[in-house]
Amino acid sequence: MTDILFTGGRVYAAGHIEEADVLVRGGRVKAVGPHGSLCGARCTIDCSGLVLSPGFVDVHVHFREPGFEYKETIATGSRAAARGGYTIVCTMPNLNPAPDCAESLQRQIDIIDRDSCIRIYPYATITKGQKGAGELADYDGIMSSCAARVAGFSDDGRGVQSSELMEEAMKAIAGTGKLMSAHCEVEKLLHGGCIHEGHYAERNGHIGISSESEWAEVARDIEMAARTGCPYHICHISTKESVALLREAKRRGLNVTGETGPHYLVLCEDDMREEGRFKMNPPLRSAEDRAALVEAVADGTIDIIATDHAPHSAEEKSRGLEGSAMGIVGLETAFPVLYTHLVLSGRITLERLIEVMAVNPRRRFGFDGGIAPGDRADICLLDLGARYNIDSNTFLSKGRSTPFDGMPVCGEVVMTFSEGIPVYVKK
Repeated sequence: MTDILFTGGRVYAAGHIEEADVLVRGGRVKAVGPHGSLCGARCTIDCSGLVLSPGFVDVHVHFREPGFEYKETIATGSRAAARGGYTIVCTMPNLNPAPDCAESLQRQIDIIDRDSCIRIYPYATITKGQKGAGELADYDGIMSSCAARVAGFSDDGRGVQSSELMEEAMKAIAGTGKLMSAHCEVEKLLHGGCIHEGHYAERNGHIGISSESEWAEVARDIEMAARTGCPYHICHISTKESVALLREAKRRGLNVTGETGPHYLVLCEDDMREEGRFKMNPPLRSAEDRAALVEAVADGTIDIIATDHAPHSAEEKSRGLEGSAMGIVGLETAFPVLYTHLVLSGRITLERLIEVMAVNPRRRFGFDGGIAPGDRADICLLDLGARYNIDSNTFLSKGRSTPFDGMPVCGEVVMTFSEGIPVYVKK
């Protein structure tokens, strides 16, 4: 590994952004000091006009391999992540085979070790076959063989419908030392809907998905987490009611955290179009829900922003709102969209954005890396002055479906380093 001196930039360190140089040696941060105070590196990178951030961490992505490589692969997904400034991602388990035992999980890990340019921690399933029902996955076998490689347990894409099965799972997962990351969705309340149950659905003749389908399961699970002691994380929060439940859980001192996605913070049902790129699960909600989510990010109720990067083929996303597959891509657009709409608008500071994209996910999931002496050198360089329009045709992901296509934004990732090794450099 080449020693690198990052000089002339501004650096995020201990909650503040300040002018500093950073020396990386042997893949770790050796020192952080005033401009001109460090030396001894074989390679010097001029960071004038740039901000150095800890590499971002996305605890909720879908890389589709094994089983659905036509949508995305570990190789394409990891390169897209690196372009977005991410040095760690956690892959969801809706795969074939589902990672519900050590053997299936190891198959995925082998592909990661062969093809990924960043660190990837896969989720194991909560239930066998990731069905949200039936039997629990082989937690003991997974932990005995793959504990260091597993992000946690999730059935993302399905909520566990049975309260009895969910409580059994929480009790078992509490003993593993890992998190449960829950997709909260009451299936009997979906009614075949494709978008939010609001004024857009009513005007355009669509069956709506109620907010209760999310928050009812959030409420159930929080009480179970309180009884079982299971570390619990709520995936892709989209409703104001879920925000209120999370805020109350934190007031009670429960071991509960939550995430939301860039699209829920920037868009709402008022922005909908009759196109598949506006269809995701959970759906875009009301303007009131969006405002509650932004407030929750600002005040610390919501801990993490995760993209729920969910690529599909162009054909699968070409069937309009009702017929298209649910899911959009997000790794390559998250930082510029959030910087433009949350930071430049004054809703949150740049420091807070880095916290929810890089610091808090590391803390919650136990990952290392950053820009303090001794840290694994996972770093991204940000050009805050860059101005451009998002163009999905330039994505490194196989997925192209995003509601942000064509949006004018500010801020761009120009370089990403994983353990001191450049994994993305803007051309």
